[in-house]
Amino acid sequence: MKKMFFRIILAVFLIIFDFIFLLICGRTINFKIPVAWGENTERNVTYDFGPDSDCVELLDIDYDDDNVYVKLRAVHKGVTYINVFTNYDKFNYYNRVIYVNGFKVVCIGYIIGKSSGDIIIPITVIFYLLLLIIERIIEYRKGLKENFYQYKNIKNLGIIIYLFSLVLGQLRYFTYDGGLYAEIDGMVTAGSAFSQIAFPIAIIASVVVTVSNYKLMKKEGKTWRNMLGCILGIAICLATIIPVVVSEMLYRTSYFSFIDVHNLNAPWAYIDMGLKNIILAGVTYLETMLLGTVFFGVKAARHIPAFDKDYILILGCQIKKDGSLTNLLKGRADRAIQFARMQKVSSGKEIVFVPSGGQGSDEVTSEAEAISSYLISQGIPEERILVEDKSENTYANLKNSVKLIEERNEKLGITDVEPKIAFSTTNYHVLRAGLIATQLGIPIEGIGSRTLSYFWVNAFIREFIATMYSEYKTHIKAFSIISVVIIIMLVMLYYANTV
Repeated sequence: MKKMFFRIILAVFLIIFDFIFLLICGRTINFKIPVAWGENTERNVTYDFGPDSDCVELLDIDYDDDNVYVKLRAVHKGVTYINVFTNYDKFNYYNRVIYVNGFKVVCIGYIIGKSSGDIIIPITVIFYLLLLIIERIIEYRKGLKENFYQYKNIKNLGIIIYLFSLVLGQLRYFTYDGGLYAEIDGMVTAGSAFSQIAFPIAIIASVVVTVSNYKLMKKEGKTWRNMLGCILGIAICLATIIPVVVSEMLYRTSYFSFIDVHNLNAPWAYIDMGLKNIILAGVTYLETMLLGTVFFGVKAARHIPAFDKDYILILGCQIKKDGSLTNLLKGRADRAIQFARMQKVSSGKEIVFVPSGGQGSDEVTSEAEAISSYLISQGIPEERILVEDKSENTYANLKNSVKLIEERNEKLGITDVEPKIAFSTTNYHVLRAGLIATQLGIPIEGIGSRTLSYFWVNAFIREFIATMYSEYKTHIKAFSIISVVIIIMLVMLYYANTV
């Protein structure tokens, strides 16, 4: 709550700072009008002002090879325009609408258009976003130190990616002369820009995911869980393209003649912009969370635990009909053996293996016994193997194994030191197993063995959904803030076009 209060106070302070800065700098304005000159003729510029021309005072007018430069000063509130004629365009002219608002700030194009000093706006917006990014990075690093396997770590990483996309969207305004109006318009579309840029990638990813899910279903069966990646990919693509298509239909066809989105003095255009950009901002938010999940899943799979472990769990899975290990389970056991040898070389410390997994209805022995037999065949002494053969899933694997470890330590009289535990599983399963361990309150590190790529996709999607659910209050709050900001910006654009 204190952090949210600080963010609000800082935002208000920056808004006030920008307002004062524009008041000081905005009393005069220098702007340029691109023009064309006739060849081999003497260059000449004439001009005239529209009605209410006394709201501004012309301080200077000059020109070069490409532009006419005009300098004005505010006199009183009003609106007028300046027409510039060159000897080349005798029948055409170059026009700029000039507003002087109630604060005597001169703006071009709109009442909140280009003004002197408006460069401060994108600077302060980027400054504010960078502070939010720094805050999230600090939280992310703190979370990693507390416990690597936390849903909030994935959430913080996703938000960091989202905020960076907003910062990149701000950079183009340093070379754009649209003023506050353009900045507001950019803020409306900033949240949706990422989803539209990433749309081709989303299409390709959806095809890859569909192929991956097809392979998975052939191996593991046709269940909706094995189609999660395909469902999500299609949903993201549809959510990206439908708002854009509907908006284009509203602009280009007469099917919805009762809805006029062409008139910027009427609310329909802003309702259309609001709905489209809120939906696309939501898609962008989901995509950045998905990227965070993928990044974190890869990071978890490549993580090597510290070489100080007392025990390493080997999480079980299906064994062959003859009781031998499948390639998947053999990979987990081999990875545990490899880690034990790495630890022995690095620190000289021996490790106890805890194969874990019960006996299924179609299995001749328990998964744990099958793993234990394989470990012995690989030269692991039987006294360094602690078998846990009651578990039916990952949750039980971890819970029952830790209970067995605690009972063993009690028998050995080791009660004053918390056992240091690692686990070995397939690479796509490391993140999920670690998150389950965190839910159980078990301090643990995981190591992953390699497997076929099509297992990865659904594992990431599953953790993405779990992340969104576990931190749903934060995500709802974040999306609500994004939506409110878009609505406020649209109200300001509506005001600028109707004054």
